[in-house]
Amino acid sequence: MSKSILIDLMKLRTIMAEDPSLELPEALYYPTPNQNGLKTIRELAVFRFTCRKCEDAPCIAACPADALEKDSEGIINRHTNLCVSCKSCVTICPFGTMMTDFFSHHRNKDLFYDLDSTEEMEKFAAACPPGTVTITDSRESPGENIFRLNNKVLVKDLLYKTD
Repeated sequence: MSKSILIDLMKLRTIMAEDPSLELPEALYYPTPNQNGLKTIRELAVFRFTCRKCEDAPCIAACPADALEKDSEGIINRHTNLCVSCKSCVTICPFGTMMTDFFSHHRNKDLFYDLDSTEEMEKFAAACPPGTVTITDSRESPGENIFRLNNKVLVKDLLYKTD
């Protein structure tokens, strides 16, 4: 079985709240071509697992560039090539899902890690705040709030459920 990383979004949000200026490392992994521009694993995870998936998503309505849309599962997708980084979506989101650092165009390339490489995966885990990212052989376990983002990334988070 290949190794995966496990990102604990709950711990990561706590650390980010304590130090908003913290520059976090980012990981990239696209098993298929990405048609919507460069997105980090954290952005993909937040939209899939943390977003409340509002029926009439105010973030989509507020976007002046039409850069946000929902997919067939109700997950928000940001077209980075259309996004003008105005942060209207950040301001209007009633749940604080949108993070301002998602919109940085000139990120530090030394903080990007390619999860297709085991060596890079280990470096990414080591560069993250302690306890937020681990390398694991584990699988998805909804009972433990662990969900699969893709075949290299597991995410631990409390899912918002409407039922």
